[in-house]
Amino acid sequence: MLTVLGSAIAYRLFDVGYAIDLEGALALLAASAPDRVRPVRGEGQALQISNPPVTVSLGSDVLVVDETAHDVELSARVFDFGVVSLRVRIRPPAACSWEQFTAFGQRLEHHPGINTLVQTQLQLICERMRPAIERPAVAAVHEDYTVFRITHITDDQGTPLSAAALASLDVVPLLLNETRPLSAEARRELLPHRFTYYGDDLALLTWENALVVEPREEDTDLQYILEFANAQLLELRYYDAQLDAELPRLYDAIEAARARRSVFPGRRFAALLSRLQAQVADSTELVERVENALKVTDDVYLARVYSAALELFRGRAWRAGIDRKLAILRETYAMLNSEAQAHRSETLEIAIVVLIVGELVMAVLRG
Repeated sequence: MLTVLGSAIAYRLFDVGYAIDLEGALALLAASAPDRVRPVRGEGQALQISNPPVTVSLGSDVLVVDETAHDVELSARVFDFGVVSLRVRIRPPAACSWEQFTAFGQRLEHHPGINTLVQTQLQLICERMRPAIERPAVAAVHEDYTVFRITHITDDQGTPLSAAALASLDVVPLLLNETRPLSAEARRELLPHRFTYYGDDLALLTWENALVVEPREEDTDLQYILEFANAQLLELRYYDAQLDAELPRLYDAIEAARARRSVFPGRRFAALLSRLQAQVADSTELVERVENALKVTDDVYLARVYSAALELFRGRAWRAGIDRKLAILRETYAMLNSEAQAHRSETLEIAIVVLIVGELVMAVLRG
């Protein structure tokens, strides 16, 4: 029987504003000993983080799971592009078997108590940081992710499992919450992202959660990378939803502007053009800032995990969708601007004709 010592870290990520001044957040959260950490592994040098997020401890609490009280550690990570990641770390009462750890993980999925803890902490941290948040507002779009972190897993003789032995673990019930055995083809399709670096570690990624086996408890680089990727995914999803909502409103606004009578038709679209320009500029600037927040400079372990996470989260597909919608907004802006220019030209031509006719009339009257 395998013996497992580990925990589950539930992440709940929220967009709380357009941007966050991290230096200001550091000062406002000083009582909670904030820190700005980076990956500590040597291969972490392949990742360039322009503005490292702020990490802060939020204390501890208790979560009841199946009538058993579990101590939980609460913390947060604040990203400059407007995202706050709340983390709830839950530990089983003691070392347990693999089957017990799997059952523990399954019971945590969508546990309402986690969201209750998170919502309370989200309100508190947003209030504390409000002066450092630009355009503060909690968006409806959020992101959930769970990392099952194992620091100790041994066989019947107490020998730590090797990477090869870890690869044979039945992770389907834990990561996919499936009770029936999957076919080999389904396993390949649903669990393609498997990584190992040392002889005793393992990382398995899925859309909703991940399993990280790392004997060194202080090494949280993989969790850092996965959290960063989820924060970027949230922003892409948020701005995709923003643009989805903007397009129908835009079409209605165009119809209303065209129906409006005006002495100067060329000015009918002035407010709309200004709004379009601001929307495109905001979306483009923030999406670029999100994507440039973390750059991969070499193909080593952490960089490969990060790239795989972005692929798994369909980051490119979300970005392509945003680019298409921004292209529609730019084309609409160009169309409305051309129409406004045509109206101005027409008004100018009419004014010139009126002036010429006026001059002719005055000439005739003087004659």
